[in-house]
Amino acid sequence: MSWLTSEQALAALKVQPQTLYANVSRGKIRAKPDPMDTRRSLYNGDDVRRLAGRHAGRRSAAAVAAETIFWGEPVLVSGLSTVAQGRLWYRGQDAARLAETATLEEIATLLWDAGGVHFGRAPHEAPPPAPAPANPLEAGLLALARRAGNDPPAQGRSGAVLCREAAGLVAEMAGAMLGAAAQTGGPLHRRVAAAWEAPAVEDLVRRALVLLADHELNASTFAARVTASTGAPVSASLLAGLATLAGPLHGGAAMGTRALVDAARRNGAVRAVRDWLAQGRPLPAFGHRLYPDGDPRAAALFARFQPDAVFTEIREAVEALTGEQPNIDFAVAALCDAHGLPASAPLTLFAVARSVGWTAHILEQTTKGTLIRPRAQYDGPPPAG
Repeated sequence: MSWLTSEQALAALKVQPQTLYANVSRGKIRAKPDPMDTRRSLYNGDDVRRLAGRHAGRRSAAAVAAETIFWGEPVLVSGLSTVAQGRLWYRGQDAARLAETATLEEIATLLWDAGGVHFGRAPHEAPPPAPAPANPLEAGLLALARRAGNDPPAQGRSGAVLCREAAGLVAEMAGAMLGAAAQTGGPLHRRVAAAWEAPAVEDLVRRALVLLADHELNASTFAARVTASTGAPVSASLLAGLATLAGPLHGGAAMGTRALVDAARRNGAVRAVRDWLAQGRPLPAFGHRLYPDGDPRAAALFARFQPDAVFTEIREAVEALTGEQPNIDFAVAALCDAHGLPASAPLTLFAVARSVGWTAHILEQTTKGTLIRPRAQYDGPPPAG
């Protein structure tokens, strides 16, 4: 994400300062204090360039579509979650406030618009694996793949039946990723903590699961929703979501965070951050396009535990050098490190929590009964005929 000075923004927009400030107040251009001089502001380069393009003339349909796909205008209608006023909302309720007391089961009940949801194992399912798997992601993918090859399509089935099936699938995926302790009864956050033999972290796990449950139309949710639009089984749509989550630019951000933390422990936070930036790599788990003033999910989590000193040092170094603040990925990585949880814990928490959001989008898309089928802007060789 690039940030422009007022002079650069005004030059790109070709407007007077008052017009720039009006666009900021209307939320069309994000702004933040300049870390080098807090009396000045910096303006989001992507927002400025997008607005400048609109002012340059009527955009083609292809340009509008391309902008929409890449952090642009909303691409489809959903009543589940949104980011507004710098905060995340689940069906109109502040997610950070819900995280104070709610369980993941209660968030599923809210997002699925269902009766009380419980993540129990369906009677026909095989017993869960006893030991915790060496590779939780692989175990989760395999569990969903087995179901996707045998489950009936979602199309034409009632919402109540799909909700019951989805609750069993969430529990089955969690059981596969965590081992038998994740299906021994009780709220899912308690079962996750038990699987990691860390009962002291129960409440923090609960909060993290709630904060991670859904986040608009992110990459994994879009993949799950596209799959659901074909009428595929719920398990197949969840499989699409989990496979997409595995990417390093999405749920796999914890790997980059771990590498940065390791470098900071060896060489100090300032040098580690400077070296990272010098290589031209974006810093993992810092900044978020939807939260120019800071990720409220990260703030809600950091308020409840004391991270290891190296995380605090990295945070201070990054904010001083770039002005960016940590996002939820950094907060979850710090939480797992502070309590000695497995290296796979951040991705596992993300997957278990987000399976609830994926399901909500799957159910919503299924009720629409329409296929999501965008067109491609072709730039290959011209047709020979």
